[in-house]
Amino acid sequence: MAMPEVELFTDGACSGNPGPGGWGAILKMGAHRKELSGGEASTTNNRMELSAVIAGLRALKCPCRVSLTTDSKYIVDAVTQGWAVRWQKNGWLRNRKEPALNPDLWETLLGLLSVHQVTFHWVKGHAGHPENERCDALAIAEAKKWK
Repeated sequence: MAMPEVELFTDGACSGNPGPGGWGAILKMGAHRKELSGGEASTTNNRMELSAVIAGLRALKCPCRVSLTTDSKYIVDAVTQGWAVRWQKNGWLRNRKEPALNPDLWETLLGLLSVHQVTFHWVKGHAGHPENERCDALAIAEAKKWK
């Protein structure tokens, strides 16, 4: 049986870095659309970007083929260039002395990536992409709840 195909759009926001933050995600499958959002009182932008992707993938009820669109080069590059897997293999070290940031979230994301077939697409943020703009609005609204 073919895997369901899903589109996932994500964004994170932070007021200050660290500071109050939020994330937004949109899942689309055929005519169905679901928006998700959340936030934290004290966090970083990269943690919110990762949280959006994790929440979107966790919302899927079965293994899916996912087209993920994000404006986070941090996430796209860390996965597509193999950095995150290398950090994991090196005990969450980026090199011999520098720890990788956000190992808890990367560990979770790598686990989800082993369940779903995810293709990553980068878009420039704040450039008029409708779903990216909506995810940004969701993320900012969540961050404002913590101010």
